[in-house]
Amino acid sequence: MDRRVWQESRALRDAGYRVSVICPKRGEFTLAYEKLEGIEIYRYPLHEARGPLGYLVEYTWALAAQFILAVKVYHRTRFRIIQACNPPDTIFLVALFFKLFGVKFLFDHHDLNPELFEAKFGKRSGLLYRLVCLAERMTYRAADVSIATNESYRAVALKRGGMKSERVFVVRSAPDPALLFTKPPDPALKQGKKFLIAYLGVMGAQEGLDLLLEALRLVVAKRGPDEVGCVLMGGGPELPHLTKLAHEMGLDSVVRFTGRVTDADLATTLSTADVCVAPDPKNPMNDQSTMNKVLEYMAFGRPVVMFDLTEGRRSAGGAALYARSNDPADFAAQILTLLNSDALREKLGQAGRGRIETTLNWATEKEQLLKAYELVMKG
Repeated sequence: MDRRVWQESRALRDAGYRVSVICPKRGEFTLAYEKLEGIEIYRYPLHEARGPLGYLVEYTWALAAQFILAVKVYHRTRFRIIQACNPPDTIFLVALFFKLFGVKFLFDHHDLNPELFEAKFGKRSGLLYRLVCLAERMTYRAADVSIATNESYRAVALKRGGMKSERVFVVRSAPDPALLFTKPPDPALKQGKKFLIAYLGVMGAQEGLDLLLEALRLVVAKRGPDEVGCVLMGGGPELPHLTKLAHEMGLDSVVRFTGRVTDADLATTLSTADVCVAPDPKNPMNDQSTMNKVLEYMAFGRPVVMFDLTEGRRSAGGAALYARSNDPADFAAQILTLLNSDALREKLGQAGRGRIETTLNWATEKEQLLKAYELVMKG
């Protein structure tokens, strides 16, 4: 389900590595073991948590399951490198055990956990927050090499993590344009409306979907419920709450929640959408993070509306309109600007696809991944 990790796994396989993946059971992926495209996958059951205590229980169970499966994989393969993709930042404990046997540890930094804690719980204090910060420091100390998803994360590795510059590689989460082809639009997806707005991603507390619903309410007030529809693709712990919130806002005829969708349905929906949205609010976490959904929107040549985030602007450049931080009224205004101009939508969409084809694509990013592995193997 994690496109980045699957891309990394396939790239390493193609480079001659034997790859085993340990991950949770999610969605339709429920087998405890299977081999896909030459990659061995071991899965453990896991339920998504809510609240600090729930996360503590979830991560403790996950760590135990990861350790047991890692022992199983080591018995079968005698692996030489263990790569940890956070969150959480506790997997270094598994890596430390295997370092006793000469295994090297590569840290693949997906999320800024201290900032993620603040985004979820609204504070930077307390025992759990201090433990999160400690886990991050210990992860970097244990890592032989780390890879970051962007320059902001690389700066964290150098400053907070204390890593040497030559041991930190930037490997962006980038789509492969050869695998993401625009499909013919499907008018049925618009359900009789003139415009379709699309969102792709996790339905979590920190994704700003409450702000998006407020913006959609304002868009509908201007254009009318018969002109504008919105499809929100993805699952997550906030889905029931968001469905209820949309109903309370009177958006039942406008907003459609699909849950997780297949790659084929995703391609058709994004090819049909007139505008794609990334409502992630500005906070220390989101401002430094690269949103995969923005890059996927761009790969399908869709214009994007998002809040003005540092890494978001580095990714999208001229492919997006940027709303004032956390302001749903301005977010709605940017959506309306795009709905009012066919030419502007076309211009931004072409700019995004161009960036994916020339710079922000997996064909170039995977070379940095392989360089990181080469350095790990050297010691």
